[in-house]
Amino acid sequence: MQNNIKILVVEDDENLANNVATFLSDFAQVDIENDGLSGKFAATEDVHDLIILDLMLPGMNGYDILKNIRNEQINTPVLILTAKTELDDKVHGFNLGADDYLTKPFHREELQARVKALLKRSGISADESILKLHNIEINLNNHDVSIADDSISLNGKEYDLLVYLLQNKNIILTKDQIFERIWGFDSDTSITVVEVYMSNLRKKLRPSKNDYFIKTIRNVGYICQDE
Repeated sequence: MQNNIKILVVEDDENLANNVATFLSDFAQVDIENDGLSGKFAATEDVHDLIILDLMLPGMNGYDILKNIRNEQINTPVLILTAKTELDDKVHGFNLGADDYLTKPFHREELQARVKALLKRSGISADESILKLHNIEINLNNHDVSIADDSISLNGKEYDLLVYLLQNKNIILTKDQIFERIWGFDSDTSITVVEVYMSNLRKKLRPSKNDYFIKTIRNVGYICQDE
């Protein structure tokens, strides 16, 4: 199972939320929040590749969550999944920054197709099982990492870190983004762990001269350049 893609589902119907998670579990790790306030917190504090958002939620409605996300300059794709079928509701959602709008009831295949299309538009392929950078190759199905066809050993977090870098080639990733994505915002570990693991990863890439593709952006974070 390819689970390096992270999707947040904000839906108060627990059975439906669990079903959606099952529908997407073949290619993504799915986090679920069942009320508006916790959904807003997860959407703004954690790092996800896509958010599936209901509109009628206890605590805070989906429109307000979406408004908060975009006001904080978070560009994560948002798919609204709701029973609201009126044109005015759809237009309002798109005007607030939604990327897609799907009404209930829906077909599993259509949800999967729309999610994959949004991920692909963001540069992430849910059907992609191989990541490449020069002579580095990662097989997401069996977690094998090879350089020029020779396997190298990476521990769990080193592997997750390299995958995240390759999935975001030529994009600056802050230390906060990396920490939240790899360790989670509720981790007891200090953010300095990012530097430790980045150093360890570079050491393992250095013998093949692949470490220089990872650049440090002073006081900001890192960028993995493919040129």
